[in-house]
Amino acid sequence: MIRPTRPAPRAAIATALVTSLALLSGVHAGMAETFAYVGNADSNDISVFKMAENGEMNAVQTAPFTGVEKPGASTPLAITPDHRVLIAGVRSQPFLAVSFAIDPKTGLLSHIGNGPLADSMANIATDRTGKVLFSASYGGNKVASNPLEANGVVGEPKQVIPTGLNAHAFLPSPDNRFVFATNLGSDQVLSFAFEAAAGSLTPSDPPVIKVPEKSGPRHFVFHPDGKFVYLIHELNGDVAAFSYEAKSGAWSEIQRTTALPEGFNGKPWAADIHITPDGRFLYASERTTNTLTAYKVDASSGKLTTIGSVPTEKQPRGFNIDPTGRYLAAVGELSNGMTVYAIDQTSGALSKLKAYATGKKPNWVEFLTLP
Repeated sequence: MIRPTRPAPRAAIATALVTSLALLSGVHAGMAETFAYVGNADSNDISVFKMAENGEMNAVQTAPFTGVEKPGASTPLAITPDHRVLIAGVRSQPFLAVSFAIDPKTGLLSHIGNGPLADSMANIATDRTGKVLFSASYGGNKVASNPLEANGVVGEPKQVIPTGLNAHAFLPSPDNRFVFATNLGSDQVLSFAFEAAAGSLTPSDPPVIKVPEKSGPRHFVFHPDGKFVYLIHELNGDVAAFSYEAKSGAWSEIQRTTALPEGFNGKPWAADIHITPDGRFLYASERTTNTLTAYKVDASSGKLTTIGSVPTEKQPRGFNIDPTGRYLAAVGELSNGMTVYAIDQTSGALSKLKAYATGKKPNWVEFLTLP
């Protein structure tokens, strides 16, 4: 005898429908989600955005700097390699590094604690192990290293090293064996050997990479394959390509081009530089013209071919590229806004998608995909 099938309970049907819809819409549990974190100097906070698959941004949080009263000149950010902690540098006294825990499911920030910085630091970055925080002081003409405690709070400075004029960026090599510091006012890049186990820095031999006078080396980025370095110069708008020798840490210039758009006539004020995760395209920002310039990267030679420039936010001090290499987000210090662009995956050209409000005087963008 065949018994009739009992109808499923309403709760079970509802659950099945919700599960099916979630799977169809791609928001099922475990799906990677991307977030953008914007450092805002004048409002002393971080704007948190959740990014959709199509590049649309949704503001989900404004995270204030607990225990900070005065605004600083800028707000550099760094995310630890394990994606657990975001650190913000505060450039008002007392100079602090504010640490936030990153919720692995929601991307939201919760304050952990504050630690001391050696000076007003224009740039911060962790080493590749996430155990040391490097920082560079533009006004103090120095670089420093601080240990990162297990909970993500920054400890007292371990080394404070005088540099040439206007240290601007202090970043580790891809293999974590060297750390390099740009000196904008002295037209040089300092090289240090880094012993990760001890967290100690010693000058390399030779200790200095010279660049042209009055060029103002500012920010730099390594090619993902580790064979090339790209350096933007604030004072003349140059973008220089170097071959990188990992064993010795040596830089050898192979090309010099510009971040200035065609027909430029004025005083250059170049700012930031980033490369796509696949290493095919490079981008630079320039503040006098409020533009972003795109370049195609030759995989074998490392040389650049200029694609062109697009207008962007007013005074684009900071921008970044999402982990998929499909989108770029640029912020304007004077516009209090962020514009998102789609990156053409064939040509590298930028096309504007949408603009969003941020906090006051935004200058730094970090992307993170979770989990």
